Parts: sequence; C-alpha cells; structure tokens
Amino acid sequence: MTTPQGSSSPSREELERHARLSALFASMVLHQTNLTLMLLGQMPHPEGAKVDVDVDGAQLLIDQLEMLEAKTQGNLDEQESQLLRNSLMTLRMAFVQAVDAKPASRPAVSAANAAQTAAPTPSAPEAQGTAPKADQGS
Repeated sequence: MTTPQGSSSPSREELERHARLSALFASMVLHQTNLTLMLLGQMPHPEGAKVDVDVDGAQLLIDQLEMLEAKTQGNLDEQESQLLRNSLMTLRMAFVQAVDAKPASRPAVSAANAAQTAAPTPSAPEAQGTAPKADQGS
C-alpha cells in the first residue's frame, strides 16, 4: 500500500480499513462454513431446532465459497487464504460423509414403508425427493 504522499508505509486509516475488511472476510467465511456444517448435520442448530440434512443447500454454499476462492485468488493475505482453504477442505469432507450416510438411511425408510403396504404414507415420496441430484448442471 502506498499513501497519497508517495511514502511506502500505509497510513493508520489504511491499516485499520484492512484489519476491518479482513475481520469481515473471516466472519463471512466462518458463517458460511457453520451454516454448511449445520445443513450437513455436523453442527446443531443454534436455537436447538432439528435440522434435516440438506445436501443440495450445502452444495450451493460450498460452491459459493469455491467461487470466492477463485475470484479472490492473489488478493488475500496468507491468513485469509488459509482460512478459506481449511474451511473448504473441512466442508468437502463433511459433504462426502453426509452423502455416504444418506443412502444408508434410505433403505430403512423404504423398508418401513414397504411394511405398511395397506396404507401408503406421504413420507415415501418425500424421502426419495431428498436424494442428491447429481445430473443437474454438473
């Protein structure tokens, strides 16, 4: 950073602005990370409400962080870059765990619904509708 007077040391205002923007960046990345972990069932809802796993919603948030990483490449300091890289690595691993766990729970739902052949329940289509859609836009 250079000051208008041509000196190479940043002004106090520039340093404060950089620190404020860096804190806002970290806060946004951590917020997205926590929200994604909540959607993947890895973190409880802050109000104690039960959260259903939403892999599609989690994938969107991960995609947004990946876009942010691509668009800010070369413009982040080392701490900001590391925070974003670590968050994405954590989220990708949690996403794989959630997707791997989801098919294991589906047969149990199907078996329970198959046992109730006399009265089909509306939960069968809902359970099938929550499956990840791999072919959409990928």
